[in-house]
Amino acid sequence: MVAASPLDPDAVLWSAPAEERGDRPLLVLLHGYGSNEADLFGLTPHLPAEFVVAAVRAPLAPRFPMPGYSWFTIDGVESRDHDEVVGSTRAVWDWVDGVRGDAASVGLLGFSQGGVIALQMMRMRPQGAAFAVNLAGYAFPEPADGDAELAEVRPPVFWGRGARDEVIPPRFVDHTAQWLPGHVDLSGRVYPDLAHSVSAEELGDVRVFLEKQLAAPKS
Repeated sequence: MVAASPLDPDAVLWSAPAEERGDRPLLVLLHGYGSNEADLFGLTPHLPAEFVVAAVRAPLAPRFPMPGYSWFTIDGVESRDHDEVVGSTRAVWDWVDGVRGDAASVGLLGFSQGGVIALQMMRMRPQGAAFAVNLAGYAFPEPADGDAELAEVRPPVFWGRGARDEVIPPRFVDHTAQWLPGHVDLSGRVYPDLAHSVSAEELGDVRVFLEKQLAAPKS
């Protein structure tokens, strides 16, 4: 088993206090490399108000001089630390288990590294998350124990990325484009003028996707 640094519960930003969460669906925001919990939390006004939004902080510090926090180490353009991916994924699930309470469902929204973790969380627990939004991220290119079950469950996933994104290596994008359709119910879009970022147009598409998840019949 890979050891996981726990998430800092005091660093989580919530859209609603505990007494107002009840059984509302929980949407967990997972920031990118060198960032922090405040980054994606700024998207909250653009997301459906029915969700309780929780923005968490990654447990690792990136290599100096990069500021902020990370989910796993990036060593050069191509290298990614698989053990840290697994450890951080487990750390988020441990945190979710401790806070979800009566939440009707758990959804995931990640940017870049956070998008990797969102997909990896589904691969670790194929029935644990109702859906995932992967913005400028990718599917980690090593097999996971839950991949076969995920291909049977096929949860909804939105994958948005910019055609001008020069941060994510092309081989990871190509792998993800081949891998996702065989494992999830995929929807998404490539934005011609977008780099490694999130646009207003993309946010509009994300909102539509999230509204569809709210309207979907519960199993």
